Amino acid sequence: MKDVTRFLSLEKYAVAGVSRDPKKFGHQMFKDLRKKGMEVVPVNPRTDIIDGVKCYSSVKELQSDIRGVIFMTPKEETLSVARDAIAHGIKDLWIQQGAETKSVIAELEKEDVNLIHSQCIMMFWKPNGIHSFHRFLKKIFGGLPA
Repeated sequence: MKDVTRFLSLEKYAVAGVSRDPKKFGHQMFKDLRKKGMEVVPVNPRTDIIDGVKCYSSVKELQSDIRGVIFMTPKEETLSVARDAIAHGIKDLWIQQGAETKSVIAELEKEDVNLIHSQCIMMFWKPNGIHSFHRFLKKIFGGLPA
């Protein structure tokens, strides 16, 4: 849980792989995190603006005050984007379910980073509704980080 607490204590984040489609989870998650007060910027190489916010085409372009990246990238792109983030000096990585593979996690565990995976950020950043319920279930059945 200390890794999650550390990640959530950062002031500004990027969400890599935010969808342009407002119906997709990555777009909805980005909007919801912003609505709940998290300062996030989108990263998507295929657009300039998402939900009225300037979109970066790569994590390599992020400003130095962005210290954490939340990954919603396609599985086959996650490792490359994560390595770009690490090379850019970002050491706090949250890989959402669906953006990871066992081999990606194994590779990133070799790095000197704060790596969170197998957890949904929506259950930790001011959870409400279904995310609050999911967190409750994970707590009961032992799925929350220790």
